[in-house]
Amino acid sequence: MLDVPRELVWYLARLLKAERRRRGTRRGTRALTPFHQARFALAWFRDRVDVERLGAGFGLSRATAYRYLEEAIDVLSDQAPNLQDALEKAAAEGVAYLILDGKVIECDRLYEPTVSRKGREIDAWYSGKTHGFGGNIQALILDPPSQF
Repeated sequence: MLDVPRELVWYLARLLKAERRRRGTRRGTRALTPFHQARFALAWFRDRVDVERLGAGFGLSRATAYRYLEEAIDVLSDQAPNLQDALEKAAAEGVAYLILDGKVIECDRLYEPTVSRKGREIDAWYSGKTHGFGGNIQALILDPPSQF
């Protein structure tokens, strides 16, 4: 059983349903309903288990499991304000200062070659700090916390 609030599952399911509607996806053409896709994605966020194995438990192929997870991440990330909007809101509310913090989220499915400042080919998703591959997630934090 997934130990996250049911309201969270329904929230993500509504976002996924709206995205399917926006894309013009016909009803009954997907392997999972938006609710079960939300459960699948939240189970991955909760336990960080192997996507392929988790997907198999939901009756998904490897490709579909990764696609469904990416869709859920995309609809959630679309809810976050961009940096400019967050800074403008903080300034409008008279916030004295913000703390910018980040975390590298480990990932084993990314490769994007790029050229470093020194002219060498490197992987854009490699983190020298963690000595691994992943995405850098940034957050602005108020101190003390408020309803910003």
